[in-house]
Amino acid sequence: MSIAVELSTKYDEIHRTAGPSISAALKKATTDHKNSFDPSKAIQLGDKFPDFQLSDAKGDQVSLQDLLRTGPLLISFYRGQWCPYCNIELHALQKLLPEFKAKQVTLVAISPELPDQALSTAEKNGLEFPVLSDIGNKLAKQLGIVYAQPEEMSSLLTFVDWEKSYGDKSFEVPVPATILVDQKGIVRNTFVEAAWHERLDPSTTLQWIEKL
Repeated sequence: MSIAVELSTKYDEIHRTAGPSISAALKKATTDHKNSFDPSKAIQLGDKFPDFQLSDAKGDQVSLQDLLRTGPLLISFYRGQWCPYCNIELHALQKLLPEFKAKQVTLVAISPELPDQALSTAEKNGLEFPVLSDIGNKLAKQLGIVYAQPEEMSSLLTFVDWEKSYGDKSFEVPVPATILVDQKGIVRNTFVEAAWHERLDPSTTLQWIEKL
């Protein structure tokens, strides 16, 4: 099953089981965000990727330069372990990890969740690549990919303990994004999609890498 089919199936399942009012609220939030998000303000091809130092799932510090030592860097920004679309994408990326390694590309996933939550995400999805914590969305803000979720979304995500998972109650998450950075730290490809149920098929990133 392709990731597009998995995502579509999950989308249909969520809206079928959520009930009419919740489904309508989710669709409105998605549409409003897609209409308001300005992709021209997000990081662009040819930009220098900002330096960072983030905690991994074990609490160790990882920098951009650490990750670029062995080759290019492929970054996946995700909202959190509670997001079913994120888990589908992360699982699909894991399947291609041997191919990324063969091409000397380092794969990492980044979210604003705290390190213990990142560890849970890694274990839940059987991830063998680094999962980093961008606490407070500091890096995502530099990249122009932060979504300040509207108040009505909080009533739809009551199953998420925001303070426990993120360390604050800002209710901000990154816009799901996939970014390829070459070994010089230059952005070579990006996929940033405001409709959070739509994701780049990870196999496309292999085509990006072939063109480096």
